[in-house]
Amino acid sequence: MTAAGAVIVGVDGGPSSADALALGHWASTTLDAPLVVAAVHPAPSAIGSGRVDAEWISDRRAAAERALDEARALQPLNAEYRVIASSSAAHGLHDLAEQLTAALIVVGSAAAAPNSRTFAGSTAGRLLAGSVCPVAVAPAGMPTPPGTLGRIGVAYVDTPDGRAALATAARLAGRTGTPLRLVTVVTRGDAARPFLLGEDAERAFLDTARESYEEALRKAAESVPDVTVEWELRSGDVVESLAELDDVDVLFCGSRGYGPARRVLLGGVSARLLHRARRPVVVVPRAP
Repeated sequence: MTAAGAVIVGVDGGPSSADALALGHWASTTLDAPLVVAAVHPAPSAIGSGRVDAEWISDRRAAAERALDEARALQPLNAEYRVIASSSAAHGLHDLAEQLTAALIVVGSAAAAPNSRTFAGSTAGRLLAGSVCPVAVAPAGMPTPPGTLGRIGVAYVDTPDGRAALATAARLAGRTGTPLRLVTVVTRGDAARPFLLGEDAERAFLDTARESYEEALRKAAESVPDVTVEWELRSGDVVESLAELDDVDVLFCGSRGYGPARRVLLGGVSARLLHRARRPVVVVPRAP
């Protein structure tokens, strides 16, 4: 997320559009970035199995325009509103992000999302499979608007992706004067036990892991200048512990450690987190 690019909010006329608009408005304001609200409709396909008729295209375009009208009515914003023709909503938003060198793409949760929880739908899932910029997913019916809690969270691990998430969150914190909170979770129980280790060896293994994580957190906190940084090492289920965080405005996390640079590509933790988090989640691609 940089101040140079736009913040793009994808809307579809569904109930999650209001959540995405609220999160996108907060992001564009804090980043001092232009806000673009976009609705995507199917593009004509000349031949092949994707061929569709003009009447259906016209109907879908009208639906996209209605979605934008509803977005204007939901939350009047100083934004640019665009209707985009593309093969899919994710493809359209992805192309727009490349065109605008976007700082962030924001979408809402799927219709099946439990109240106050994130649930990445098909569009979010496809965006997160290769976006060139961070992707944010807003919880359904977000009860507490971003910006009211005064703390930016980072799910931190000392990997290239974790450091990318920290760097992006730190830029936002530096612009807004908002404290950062770094959280690392140490798995406990059988999930953390290497093969053929007994309880004593497991305890020693976890103690060593905690020391390593604490040292990584300390160094990470010290690496962020001019921002108040607190850190916390938790024990438990990684996804559940992160998902229950409810005192941060947004939670940044990295994508997978071995994906291509500058592309969001979901790993196991971030993918599961996006299906249950209480607060908006921002998945950050790894820098080269």
